[in-house]
Amino acid sequence: MADNTRKNRSGSNLRIIAECGILAALVFIGTELRIPTALGFINLGDGVILIASYFIGPAAFFPAAIGSALGDLIAGYPVYIAPTFIIKGLMGLTAALIMKHAKGKSIRDILLRILAGIAAELIMAGGYFAFETMMYGMEAALGSVVFNLIQGGVAILLAIPLTCMIRLKKNR
Repeated sequence: MADNTRKNRSGSNLRIIAECGILAALVFIGTELRIPTALGFINLGDGVILIASYFIGPAAFFPAAIGSALGDLIAGYPVYIAPTFIIKGLMGLTAALIMKHAKGKSIRDILLRILAGIAAELIMAGGYFAFETMMYGMEAALGSVVFNLIQGGVAILLAIPLTCMIRLKKNR
């Protein structure tokens, strides 16, 4: 009996590790998909983080942190790698802890997904604001807050309908 339990747990752990790897790659790709704006760009990585949080729970910390940090590495922003790892990981974890109560399609579940997205994106905007204040000063840091909030809004608008549609299809 103990061997079966150990095998099931081992298989479950391998599945979570595989899902984290795939989702880290998708977060990275989403981070590299940029929507140009007048003063820069918005990426889709946060939307993937919210979707990952919904489907794999607190383990979403890892694909959020790793995929986003790799995005900074490839984009040539090495100074952001460590803060991004922490900020995006906390986004994934926070959203997952809230979304674990939203597995259906009721109004309550949709509102929980929205709340999770808002909480996660406030962590992102606040985290980068704190980091950039230390690095560049308050005035420079304030300049990125609006764009971070816009990126967060886009992520929520992307993730909420997708988690509902994917869940509905999965339940059929």
